[in-house]
Amino acid sequence: MTALIHTRDLVKEYTMGSTVVRALDGVSLDVHEGEFVAVMGASGSGKSTFMNMLGCLDRPTSGTYMLAGEEVSSLSGDALAAIRNRRIGFVFQQFNLLPRTSALENVELPLLYANVSAAERHARAARRLQQVGLGTRMDHHPAQLSGGQQQRVAIARALVNNPNLILADEPTGALDSHTSIEVMALLQQLNTEGMTVVLVTHEPDIAAYAGRVVMFRDGHVIEDRRQTPEVARVGTPSEPPAEVPA
Repeated sequence: MTALIHTRDLVKEYTMGSTVVRALDGVSLDVHEGEFVAVMGASGSGKSTFMNMLGCLDRPTSGTYMLAGEEVSSLSGDALAAIRNRRIGFVFQQFNLLPRTSALENVELPLLYANVSAAERHARAARRLQQVGLGTRMDHHPAQLSGGQQQRVAIARALVNNPNLILADEPTGALDSHTSIEVMALLQQLNTEGMTVVLVTHEPDIAAYAGRVVMFRDGHVIEDRRQTPEVARVGTPSEPPAEVPA
């Protein structure tokens, strides 16, 4: 099995006045293609810093990070932006959708930044929205969609550039429990189809849907275990929840 993510001795230090805070303290971890990994830990444990490193949103103070065989820990800002757009799809807790644009236009955004033609942008965004069960909601604005539907739009946007990796930061944090399971069912389906998923969560019941759990404390990995994942059975991408009126 190929290591999609390969980190060795990652250190990240922040200077706060006269104090140096070590948010990551020598983290070495591999994530293989096709894994579904939940990253957990208390506030200040280093899990969010680690996800920022994986997402090429920040550089380590020292250590090595290789993504799909490419050393990325010392790349320039422009090169990191290109890696993010080409290899990584992001899903956030608050969806981060543009309120005055349709679901289709929101999903098209990464392709716009990649200078993809309008016709191809439209076709690829439409396919991804159909994949997440929103083929009939493409023209709807975020305010016309439920929270779960908005997160599906965000997942479609994360997928539209055909990334190697989905990084999901508390993707169910703003959702009720029923809708959370629907979103986890979608992430599990994508993982079953071969997508690598790394998920940050503080909720053990959400981490239960992953096949591997990595626990952080004080900048260290203190636990790394595999498990038989729970199967998210409520709702599927072909059965979207009822539409919320505008």
